[in-house]
Amino acid sequence: MDTDSPRLASALLRGAATLFTEAGIASPEADALELLAHAWEIDRAALNRHRLFDDPVPESVSARFAELCDRRRQRTPLQHLTGIAYFRHLQLQVGPGVFVPRPETELLVGGVLAELAELSTTDSPTGTSEVRRPIVIDLCSGSGAISLSVATEFDGVDVLGVEREPAALKWSLKNLAHSRLGDSSVEFIGADATTITDVRPDLRGRADIVVTNPPYVPDSAVPRDPEVADHDPAAALFGGDTGLEIPGLIISEAEQLLRPGGLFLMEHSEEQGAGARELLEATASLRHAATFQDYTGRDRYTAARRQA
Repeated sequence: MDTDSPRLASALLRGAATLFTEAGIASPEADALELLAHAWEIDRAALNRHRLFDDPVPESVSARFAELCDRRRQRTPLQHLTGIAYFRHLQLQVGPGVFVPRPETELLVGGVLAELAELSTTDSPTGTSEVRRPIVIDLCSGSGAISLSVATEFDGVDVLGVEREPAALKWSLKNLAHSRLGDSSVEFIGADATTITDVRPDLRGRADIVVTNPPYVPDSAVPRDPEVADHDPAAALFGGDTGLEIPGLIISEAEQLLRPGGLFLMEHSEEQGAGARELLEATASLRHAATFQDYTGRDRYTAARRQA
């Protein structure tokens, strides 16, 4: 990026957007705004005022912005440059070693919250209403996006996040430290989601909901975007020959973790809905598998309920 061009907010943003467009970045204007706000250490509202009045940008900010733009041009993820990923109502800390949460996964959280609303009160044997404190287990919890969203949006739920990779677990613990949970609780543990009941047999039959965004990319597939191929950890991407081998192991664990009547929800690719339903229907107790679509109308996650 040319640091000798006029250091006015509008000129810098136009130049960055052009640079990003030429680099094949899908959201050039939005990325330019995000990076200039980050370099200036201001929020988007303040940046929009500077752009409206076409204010000059301090030289130190302009230089920092140029450095960030050059890294973004080379397809370093925007979230690695700002250190923040926005997910539902959260600002999560992310960086190397953890999967950057995607907007479509927000729908998975919506499914969990809808189930929690149903579970929030139950009829007791005496006919009175009693408050239930549900338990949610998030397998392959990564940055903690699902766990922390559930806990901060539903008051009075206990969430356990299970993450095998130490680097990802560190990010989730950072995010937990900065979260306001109200009456909810979140715990993250380092363990393999495919064998969690071996190391924590006390969890068997405890969960009202098990949710997962597992690795589901086929091992032979090459991610199209450099941000994914070069920066997302392989352990969070690749799920076996067809992409459904690791999800299949996680389904087996979920069946053991769920209470009778409990709900399982799993994200997958748009091509894997039928395969996910087949895996679920092949289990001993998970039934009524149904696939739900994302914002673009593509299959995105499948849910099933454990029968008694």
